[in-house]
Amino acid sequence: MTQAALARVAIAPEAPVPAQGPREFLTFRLGEEEYGIEILKVQEIRGYEAVTAIANTPEFIKGVINLRGTIVPIVDMRIKFNLSSANYDQFTVVIILNVAERVVGMVVDSVSDVISLGSEQVRPAPSFAAGLDTEYIIGLGTIDERMLILVDIEKLMASRDMALLEVIAE
Repeated sequence: MTQAALARVAIAPEAPVPAQGPREFLTFRLGEEEYGIEILKVQEIRGYEAVTAIANTPEFIKGVINLRGTIVPIVDMRIKFNLSSANYDQFTVVIILNVAERVVGMVVDSVSDVISLGSEQVRPAPSFAAGLDTEYIIGLGTIDERMLILVDIEKLMASRDMALLEVIAE
């Protein structure tokens, strides 16, 4: 490239940043509400199985399972989100996540599907009174008549109140 061409490149205005493409979310249910988490955080989906309880953990940490040699803490999202108590049945599943370089499981009522949402389908989380924490909500996704609560699962699982990093730290 010639010196003149380099000079033109250096002073040329920056190209606009292309809009972020569609993002894929795994959708799941907790009670009547439907949630979504980024599919890239999901390692696998399993049926609910008995867990080994660990003393002195928060109520929402049900215990741990041994997943092919890895000890995985299991979080009950109904308890974490202060929803009605969970009934574990044949539809109850555990979503195994890779979060902050850790493997964590979360219990949900059921898994729906994987959907793709463009930026125009995601609205910002509404502002609520000071007592309600929306820090972990990316936004609200809309697809047809469905509304999804999009959760930043990495921020939620790595949060101080979850204490997961301390629970599973070596």
